[in-house]
Amino acid sequence: MTWLQKYRIRHYIHNSIVVLPVLGVVAALLTTWALHSMERKMGWVSTLSAESTRTAIATLAAAMLTFIVFLSSTLLLAVQLASGQLTPRVIPFVFRDPITKFSLTVFAYTFTLSLAVLVRIQETVPVLTPRLAAWGCVASLCAFFYLIDHVGKELRPSGVLKSIGATGREVIERVYPRRLAESPETPREFIELLDKEPTFTIANPRSGVVLAFDAKGLVRLAEQADCLIEIVPQVGDFVAAEDPLFRVYQGGRSLSADRVYQCLAVGQERTHEQDPVLAFRIIVDIASKGLSPAINDPTTAVLAIDQIHHILRKVGSRHLDEGVIRDNGGRVRLVYRTPDWDDFVHLAVTEIRQFGRSYIQIARRLRAMLENLIETLPEERAALLRQELSLLQRTVEQYFLEPEDRALAAASDFQGIGGTDEWSQERMDTLPGPIRAAQDTSPESANQKSRRTAER
Repeated sequence: MTWLQKYRIRHYIHNSIVVLPVLGVVAALLTTWALHSMERKMGWVSTLSAESTRTAIATLAAAMLTFIVFLSSTLLLAVQLASGQLTPRVIPFVFRDPITKFSLTVFAYTFTLSLAVLVRIQETVPVLTPRLAAWGCVASLCAFFYLIDHVGKELRPSGVLKSIGATGREVIERVYPRRLAESPETPREFIELLDKEPTFTIANPRSGVVLAFDAKGLVRLAEQADCLIEIVPQVGDFVAAEDPLFRVYQGGRSLSADRVYQCLAVGQERTHEQDPVLAFRIIVDIASKGLSPAINDPTTAVLAIDQIHHILRKVGSRHLDEGVIRDNGGRVRLVYRTPDWDDFVHLAVTEIRQFGRSYIQIARRLRAMLENLIETLPEERAALLRQELSLLQRTVEQYFLEPEDRALAAASDFQGIGGTDEWSQERMDTLPGPIRAAQDTSPESANQKSRRTAER
């Protein structure tokens, strides 16, 4: 089995909500067969009335079927509402949720078990299987209540953003395993070998988004053909049919295009597995929709910046790979494109700053994030953050015409508005004269000065 086939199977199992319920149906049939065989062998017979037991089990089975249909419809409706409010890209997270999969599996198991028990009740009633069906219905009811509580919390903006943020941090740790403190980051430069004409180019057979690739497999193929393979698109890029997918350098004419195709997955929609940028993209989309005039929900955007802050710190502390893999002899065998620090920062800040330029709490929360990252990340990461902070200040000066509003927007606040707003003298000195004067004469500033004087 090739890497691509394994990837497709693993991807389907991980993202499908069907697999576990189907296994639950099979498990119910096997359970009923095994228990009923043991009951007949041991001669266990219940004293319950066959007619009453048959009626009760039939009622439970019918109720479970209605219950499953109702729950599935309600779940799909809730997902559609959440995707309309936030972004359609949150739908895969619901279908990958283990609690949802487990609950549907319990429901399918109980329904199938009830039917299998019903057909085995004749003149006498077995001892174990009817009781197992009845207790399964009770367990299903408990699982239903837990699922409603879970989905109600997870589909809120805070729950969705927390889930996406956790997934993004896991992907970053997996894609970038080395911390920046462990080794200095080398500058990214095109390899001289790529300046030459490629031996041949392998085109993309069908349109789609690059989901993942098998680095070890491509390196092994390059070693066997004694060549260098370049992956043209970056993970997450859309590639049309007949566009260049691979370029082969330094020979490699014996390289089979079909074998190379088996080392790269192309699909309909981006996935998180090897795409550290996707979490930023989804969170920024949620923030952008919250800042749109149609929704006007800047607090959701502040919650999104909370997660961006956490993930951006994780990225800034990591050694971003150069996209070059060598064999055991030190020879370059595979080259691929990866996002750099500039890509992460621009994606995380630019659109939110533009869409939220008229919201004071967005300016304050972005400033708090940038200032905190400048203080906590290594100096080599801070230069771009200072540029973004300067750009944020110019945006504030342009869109807030009143001196009081400009002074308020020029502060940093981890809550947006409502958190601490302590002004340091250093920051006051950097503000323009009218804003500094307005801040000095504001009642809040006077109270802060009086409080500091009393403390001294």
